Amino acid sequence: MDSFTHAYIEAALWSSTDESDEQGGAPLDANYGLDDIAPETLASILADCKAFQEAHADDIGGELERAGHDLWLTRNGHGAGFWDGDWPDNVGQRLTDASDVFGTVDLYVGDDGLIYS
Repeated sequence: MDSFTHAYIEAALWSSTDESDEQGGAPLDANYGLDDIAPETLASILADCKAFQEAHADDIGGELERAGHDLWLTRNGHGAGFWDGDWPDNVGQRLTDASDVFGTVDLYVGDDGLIYS
């Protein structure tokens, strides 16, 4: 797995919760990891990450980990991401616009203990 996709998954797990209580529960990364992601969800993650990297390689440059992290945050409307000033303005805007095309993704823990989207 490349560093972009690994960073994307790390951001997904720490920013999503298990909904185990009324306050939202614990962050997924407290109790789950890569091996707990359902195969079909992992396949979707891999496809999204590959497509994004291929389409935006020139803008991402060598910043694979940062870009993978920011793709998850941006596409899901978190308070940080490509647009927050860490990327050059024009690049950040292009990557933000591209992230929006991918739509949002919500992770949840299924009855089988695996993570789905």
